[in-house]
Amino acid sequence: MLKLIHTLAHHGDDVSCCAFSSSLLATCSLDKTIRLYSLSDFAELPHSPLKFHTYAVHCCCFSPSGHILASCSTDGTTVLWSAHSGQPLTVMEQPGGSPVRVCCFSPDSTYLASGAADGSVVLWNAQSYKLYRCGTVKDGSLVACAFSPEGSLLVTGSSSGDLTVWDDRMRFLHTEKAHDLGITCCAFSPQPLSGGEQGLQFYRLASCGQDCEIKLWVVSFTHVLGFELKYKSTLRGHCAPVLACAFSHDGQMLVSGSVDKSVIIYDTGTQSVLHTLTQHTRYVTTCAFAPNTLLLATGSMDKTVNIWQFDLETPCQAGSMNDQLKQLIEDWSEEDVSTWLRAQGLEDLVGIFQMNNIDGKELLHLTKESLAGDLKIESLGLRSKVLRSIEDLRTRVDSLSSGIPDEFICPITRELMKDPVIASDGYSYEREAMENWIHKKKRTSPMTNLVLPSLILTPNRTLKMAINRWLETHQK
Repeated sequence: MLKLIHTLAHHGDDVSCCAFSSSLLATCSLDKTIRLYSLSDFAELPHSPLKFHTYAVHCCCFSPSGHILASCSTDGTTVLWSAHSGQPLTVMEQPGGSPVRVCCFSPDSTYLASGAADGSVVLWNAQSYKLYRCGTVKDGSLVACAFSPEGSLLVTGSSSGDLTVWDDRMRFLHTEKAHDLGITCCAFSPQPLSGGEQGLQFYRLASCGQDCEIKLWVVSFTHVLGFELKYKSTLRGHCAPVLACAFSHDGQMLVSGSVDKSVIIYDTGTQSVLHTLTQHTRYVTTCAFAPNTLLLATGSMDKTVNIWQFDLETPCQAGSMNDQLKQLIEDWSEEDVSTWLRAQGLEDLVGIFQMNNIDGKELLHLTKESLAGDLKIESLGLRSKVLRSIEDLRTRVDSLSSGIPDEFICPITRELMKDPVIASDGYSYEREAMENWIHKKKRTSPMTNLVLPSLILTPNRTLKMAINRWLETHQK
């Protein structure tokens, strides 16, 4: 069900963090560099490694759109990079110059949080690059941070063992002693928990620490009733401090890495162990699930990053896998296609593809005729190389017809819609999901990030009928 498909061994020192976008993998290290890889074949990009930091790089993360990469370092800076070109966009210096241990983007890409060894946490405006708000925890270094899925809460973790909760304006809400010997990581499940009265949001939070434990919490928040953090359970399995944890994109799995050199994958529903991986030869320092496909990355002090792929066996699971692969390739933007071309050694064709607005869907439909006639690529060798690379991609989506059609999937929940509505941005969403989105004071489109001209939601009866017909045919 799970297999090791690739090992990356380009760093010269401990791997400290790894992060996915929809088309790239980023890794960073105590060797002061950040490296970027294409998910199509795990080839390192031509502009990698990224070099700027003068000391160890502790954390890296992509903006939700995948266009910007952030990294932070012992040198007291947080750097924003263009994932497309590898060029630094700005350098943000932590007040006081303390080593920066962790950083994360808000779900709407508006803010970037950075936490430092002096206990300071800064909320930066990711568009203007200006300091927006800042706060300080009472004891210990700030070593972990995570935004709630809708962005209204920021949770930070300290080396003293406290979880601290802030609102989206960096106002202190709550602190909780979570791990006696110190926290190492915290993560929100991307999917909210069901249940609760209207306006009350429930989220699952995981934290791990030096006490060798992973704790699961339920976070509830409403502007009327306030905030509550409830301890739910403890996951055990590691025999040494747990250094990293992360949820899968659907929240159904949780992965952890430990000083005991192992990686454990849990089923969050049953809290049972699904897999224990022991391929790393030193401490496992980082782990991450890809957002749109069933890939897992684990990094270690052995200087390597292992890439794992889940092989799903049942027809239902296979349909889910196909849907995720479709998101990965057919939903590529023109910029993603350009990144893919560079990874294939075809950077000379980037301008031609951009001029012809080739996105992921168009890419998969290119033929030798269209390459020669429409794109006017004269070299037979180049055309052949492009076609071979495209064929490799097609093999990953050639059985998608058995999966759920992408137009039936809500862009917010990534689940089959039951009551689809059309918003003023022209996209269809599950009614409850879009109402919750608007209720949380998000007046922007989930798809375009532009301001919605109207908050009116119109029932999409045609789409609902199509979904019902599909269900009648496929769910017998």
